[in-house]
Amino acid sequence: MEERDGRAGGFRKVRRSREGGSVPGGGVRACSSLPLSAQDTVDRLLRLHFRDGRTRVNGDAQLLMAEMLNVFVREAAARAARQAQTEDLEKVDIEHLEKVLPQLLLDF
Repeated sequence: MEERDGRAGGFRKVRRSREGGSVPGGGVRACSSLPLSAQDTVDRLLRLHFRDGRTRVNGDAQLLMAEMLNVFVREAAARAARQAQTEDLEKVDIEHLEKVLPQLLLDF
């Protein structure tokens, strides 16, 4: 796994304003604290596609979505590794993921 800024995956904790949304102007303030939890990450990903800022997601739905994303990412990594092995390579590269992604999306 690639390390960025001393944290796996390069995720940064995002601080929200007191109103519960992002920082005014559409941006977010990043601070150098611990990575986001799985539930917070899912919440952020879902909010990227909500049209209404008042839309809420049930905690159980967030946990379910987090688990689905976990399974999806692990399966993508495993398939990419298998693809690299079939090509007699020791290192998995983005091209391997690109080769397995269409079938993976159909399977999910």
